[in-house]
Amino acid sequence: MLFAPEALTPTLASARRVLKQYYGYDQFRPMQEDIIQSILDGRDTVVLMPTGGGKSVCFQVPAIVQEGLCVVVSPLIALMKDQVEALRANGVAAAYINSSVGQSEQNSIAGDSLNGHLKLLYVSPEKLLSQGFLQFLQRLRVSMFAIDEAHCISSWGHDFRPEYTQLRLLRDQFPQVPIIALTATADRLTQRDIQTHLRLHEPRVFLSSFDRPNLNLIVRPGQDRVTSIIDFVERRPAEPGIVYCLSRKQCETLAQKLKAKGIRAGHYHAGMTPLQRGNVQEAFLQDDLQVIVATIAFGMGIDKSNVRWVIHYNLPKNIEGYYQEIGRAGRDGAPATAVLYYSFADVASLREMITKDVDPRLAQLSVTKLERMQQFAEAATCRRKILLNYFSETLAEDCGNCDICRNPPTTFDGTLLAQKALSAVVRTRERVSITLLIDVLRGMRNQAVLSGGYDQIKTYGAGGDLSYLDWYSYIHQMLNDGLLYIAYEEGYALKITDRGQQVLKGQLTVPMKKFQITEKAEKVTRASKKAAAASAPSDSATALFERLRVLRKRIADEQNVPPYVIFTDTTLQEMAAEKPVTRVGMLAISGVGMKKFETYGEAFIKEILAHGGRPNPDDAEEADQDELPVVPSSRKREAGDTHEATWQLHRQGLTVENIAQRRSLSVSTIRAHIETLFAKGFQIRLEEFLTMDEYAEIQTARGKLGGEPLLRDLYDHLREKYDYFKLRLAITYEKRLRGQLA
Repeated sequence: MLFAPEALTPTLASARRVLKQYYGYDQFRPMQEDIIQSILDGRDTVVLMPTGGGKSVCFQVPAIVQEGLCVVVSPLIALMKDQVEALRANGVAAAYINSSVGQSEQNSIAGDSLNGHLKLLYVSPEKLLSQGFLQFLQRLRVSMFAIDEAHCISSWGHDFRPEYTQLRLLRDQFPQVPIIALTATADRLTQRDIQTHLRLHEPRVFLSSFDRPNLNLIVRPGQDRVTSIIDFVERRPAEPGIVYCLSRKQCETLAQKLKAKGIRAGHYHAGMTPLQRGNVQEAFLQDDLQVIVATIAFGMGIDKSNVRWVIHYNLPKNIEGYYQEIGRAGRDGAPATAVLYYSFADVASLREMITKDVDPRLAQLSVTKLERMQQFAEAATCRRKILLNYFSETLAEDCGNCDICRNPPTTFDGTLLAQKALSAVVRTRERVSITLLIDVLRGMRNQAVLSGGYDQIKTYGAGGDLSYLDWYSYIHQMLNDGLLYIAYEEGYALKITDRGQQVLKGQLTVPMKKFQITEKAEKVTRASKKAAAASAPSDSATALFERLRVLRKRIADEQNVPPYVIFTDTTLQEMAAEKPVTRVGMLAISGVGMKKFETYGEAFIKEILAHGGRPNPDDAEEADQDELPVVPSSRKREAGDTHEATWQLHRQGLTVENIAQRRSLSVSTIRAHIETLFAKGFQIRLEEFLTMDEYAEIQTARGKLGGEPLLRDLYDHLREKYDYFKLRLAITYEKRLRGQLA
């Protein structure tokens, strides 16, 4: 469909139309509409949303409906490439400029920007801040700046990038242009730094739920992890996944062991050349590799939606990094698994690594965050609650989708212990760290306790009956349960949350437990087996899904794009279940927008028909009870019935709009009839739909592309000047002139 920005107005109504037309979705996810309205209102906006939560849509949709160019600052080349490919596949004019783009192509993109042909331009922070680029942007009508991965701006964060701090220049250079900051991982300090460093003006802050209920969280002991990983992967032969390792050697060794078992695996780390890393990443994106074994150098820029599992071979350094990495699984919303192998040896190795030859202040921060990660691994409470509490979000009930919830440990009432600790925090005026709090509770008489006067408070020595390690465990459980948080900027002082205040006042009880590293087999009850069987897809749907995956892979290889850019797994699963074989039916599938239907719909409908699909009666009733499948097949009649009726009215001189009104059908349906009639040799008034000048321009473009170019490529080459209806008529006319049609 021809992209016509002048036809759009910056309203929520037009945003909803864009969502359906270009993305194929009927409604926004929670909070997306509110974020888009804030952007359309011209407000600075901060968006904190988990990986896979739909952050990109929040700025892409308003960029499409507003006049001007949206400039997106993105830290990695792969991230830009994936998002731009996905936008183009949806019919949106977008481009990126970074170190991988040659000067000639940069000049072309600059020309498109100046001419108003682009809606979104992705740039690296280095490029944005380079000499002359900001001056170039001054010549454009910039609708907004979208700062992706905005947590990189904070030195308190897990992925600090100094060049991000220079983005404050945008406010000086473009004081009236709204700035949108987006991230999937940001604690309190990082959120504050984002607003401060970008100099946002009274921003609206949207904190989406960080909950990813589709992720199954599992922690396993680190013993014999190689055998366990091989068994895990072999039981999932068609599921792509990522294994994160601490060292390069571990990556290479594990990848070799997986390959020795016949698993399509590759390794990825910073010691490889850029070409080697690029080839491995591309093979994974194209589904030619099932498994990537990588250091954390891999994945930040990966937008692959069908990663079904992520395994951590070693304990991550902090919860932010862990959460971001597991977030690369299940981006499509379908069930996915995150497995963490834990051993205390990993803790020791990481502690040495993060404290060696670094600034003491940063070392202390890193150690504290590592301890939180360790407590997550050793926890005996719902793991999802711990993750959400870390990001200041409370989960009312246990998630039911982690190993602890499936195999709950025995607990005891720890309310009194918690109240002792909380009372001590209050009486020390929320100024003490974990270590000092334990010393106060145990009645220690060291310099820190005495100099602070903490030996004089009422709760001094109230926990003297417990060991240091016991209190250490209980206080971390309180952190995990959201009763306390650590103020890193105040000397790692413990602060009480609202939930902690409720416990202190006796309004909530606190179950506590002692952690023991044991691996329990997941309980599989008769009821759970029955429920799983009921929710499992039918054999027919499973077989069709596999056929559609093969077709998607073939098309992706032909177009040199990742398969998920064509359609996501969840879209294919819905196709396999619904078996749509009409235009109406296919467009009703979530994730099938107009551009993708025009480009890929025919091929997928053919595959469904070949599998034995039949038109859905509901589709026929919604469109036209005589509407046929949109592809030629042995089931399709020779331009009869409904096509014949359209032709007779066309012969009488009626326009497409008149025919549609007369027959109570859509204009697009009548156009489809006209295409079919013309292809079958019926005489139509071609000049009503295609002038000879248009035909000549389209044929010239086909000649430049060479061979038989895909409609999508032809559409893009002509800068969306002609819709697919005109393109198909021009191609059919050429074939008739050459005698290639009857």
